[in-house]
Amino acid sequence: MSILDTIENWRNEGHKIVFTNGVFDILHVGHIHCLEAASKFGSKLIVAINDDESVRRLNKGPERPINSEEDRAMVLTAINCVDLVIIFSEDTPLEAIEAINPDVLVKGNDYDVSCTDTSDPKYIVGSNEVKKNGGKVQTVPLLPGHSTTNILKSRYPLLP
Repeated sequence: MSILDTIENWRNEGHKIVFTNGVFDILHVGHIHCLEAASKFGSKLIVAINDDESVRRLNKGPERPINSEEDRAMVLTAINCVDLVIIFSEDTPLEAIEAINPDVLVKGNDYDVSCTDTSDPKYIVGSNEVKKNGGKVQTVPLLPGHSTTNILKSRYPLLP
């Protein structure tokens, strides 16, 4: 059964599909906080992660990702509130969002739900498409200071 078949079955069973995405390189409490908050917007949470090549294109740092896409996916799959993990290779998850057509798209509140300008860094990729299809876009609060970049900088201050 394909991923899209699984999602269609969930819809037929009456589930509300929630989608979020990110790198999730070194999993930390900030990630768990956001995933648990996102899961409350529906009954099935899909997490899309950047493949290793797209992480490198994001210029997160020369040593990133630290964990491989397979390892990151396996760790996320083990989290109770996560129902499905997919890996995407494009620079953004737009193709996955269009294929899945989630009921709710969720990002951290460092993004702006009301932003419709796709060139604005606060724009939530896929939000225009989700809204056009009748879905909702939500943000969840971030835990200040909890990011992989901050963790690496505090432990390894010589890294760029």
